[in-house]
Order: sequence, then structure tokens, then C-alpha cells
Amino acid sequence: MTDRIDKRDRAPIFRARLTEAMASRKMSQAELARQTGVDRSTISALLQAGTRLPNAQLAADCARALGISADWLLGLSGRPEPIADLLAASLSLTEAPRALIDERIFGWHQEAAGYKIRHVPATLPDMLKTRAVVAWEYEPQLGRTAEQAIGAFEDRLKWMRGAGSDYEIALPLHELTAFATGSGYYEGLAAEVRREQIQHLIRLCELLYPSLRLCLFDAKKVFSAPVTVFGPLLAVIYLGRHYLAFRDTARVETISQHFDFLVREAEVGARDMAAHLAGLLERVR
Repeated sequence: MTDRIDKRDRAPIFRARLTEAMASRKMSQAELARQTGVDRSTISALLQAGTRLPNAQLAADCARALGISADWLLGLSGRPEPIADLLAASLSLTEAPRALIDERIFGWHQEAAGYKIRHVPATLPDMLKTRAVVAWEYEPQLGRTAEQAIGAFEDRLKWMRGAGSDYEIALPLHELTAFATGSGYYEGLAAEVRREQIQHLIRLCELLYPSLRLCLFDAKKVFSAPVTVFGPLLAVIYLGRHYLAFRDTARVETISQHFDFLVREAEVGARDMAAHLAGLLERVR
């Protein structure tokens, strides 16, 4: 519940902030009066000591003319930026290319080095894939440069694994089942490649736990879009052609709580992951 501020206390705040904003933008009383459509004497009265506050329309017009938030001008907010600017700073929509090396994703990993990273991938996590799976998945886009691109990709993975970040990854149960059986997205992927990939995951789960924790949730009970939470800094939702990135604390925390819910509801926890993967090996044909 917010504290009520007496009008007599709010008026000096308004007067001081209006003076500050005008000085910052080098705007005279006459110019502000012209841009707000009032007499200069009205602006002058607002700047004089007293308890006078403008009506809502004039407060909004002053804020618009000065490029600031009306809430800040009236003492209702601690941030002078207009709400549109705050949203633009905290939310961005950027292109998500179908590429093996995504410079934006790598940049976000660099920014979050040392923080815990929570991840719900769209398919198997790229950083856990074998070279053969990466080649099968991306060679159609890479063509003759495939070998060079895969080599650069592996260099990035080495950096990520040495960055000091803990990785917690949640996958739907059906994703690994489809991979093991070569169905759905993985139709046409050779059995030997799938078997090698599962064995690789088993080794990673055993070797890297607890810095790498992989769990499986049942999508019939809970659901998640592909999302990555980069520590307390950033949460990114993958839309397919674009990334929707949030930097404000409240939304990063909300998406973190969503991920934590997936972990709590997981059918297969991180400690049991290697045994579950070993069982899936029997389904590789």
C-alpha cells in the first residue's frame, strides 16, 4: 500500500522537478507556456512557492513538452523517463536467425558469465549436442562452410563451459523420447548418431553435476515455451523468428519463478537423469 502524500508536500516536489526539467532542457517559461497552450503567468505561478498544483491536463502537457513522466513530475514516481522509454529499455524484440552461431545469444551468455542460467530449449540444448547432431541439423543452411562454422561453434561452447555459470536445463519428456525413437523433428537422424548423442548426455550429466542439472517435465501437466533466464539480468523468450527479451527485475523474476515451477514439477530430476537416459538407449533403433 503506497503512502498518501499531502498536497502541501507534493507541491514543492512538483515545483522542484518542474524547475529541474526546464533547466535540464534549457526551456524558458515562455517556451513551456507556448508548448502547453497556457499563459506565461500560469507557468510562473506553478514555479512560485505555495501549494498550487496543476490540473491533470496541464501536468500531462508539461511532461510531454519536457519529455518526462507526468508521474515523476507529480512525485508519484522516482524515474523521470516517460513510460514508453522505460518499456523500450526493459523490453526488446530482436531477430532470431536460423544460424549455428547466434552472436546475440553468445553476447547474452558473456554478459551473464558467473550467474546461474536457466534454460528451456526448443530442441536438444545446442551446448550439449554432439558434432554429428549439429552437422545433421545445420548443414542444410551452412552448405560448403559447414565445417568452418561447426569449428567456430565448438570454440564458443568451450568458452561457455568455462565461464563459471551453472546451467539448469528443463526439457519436456517427449523431446528426448522423440529423439531416442527418431520420430517427429528427429525423423531421418541415424540410429548410431542418436545413440552416440544419448551416451554423450549421460557422460555430461555424470561428469558436470551439479554445475549442469538436466530435468524432464511432463508437457501434459505443465508447459513452457522456449525460454532462457540469464541470472538476474535478463529473461529471453524464443518466438521462432524473434527473441522477446526482458530486462526489468519484476519480469525476470516472474520468468525465473516459472522455470523453478518446471523443476519442482519435473517427472525426472537431475539426480535421476543419467539412469533415465540409459533406459532411452534401449529404444534407439
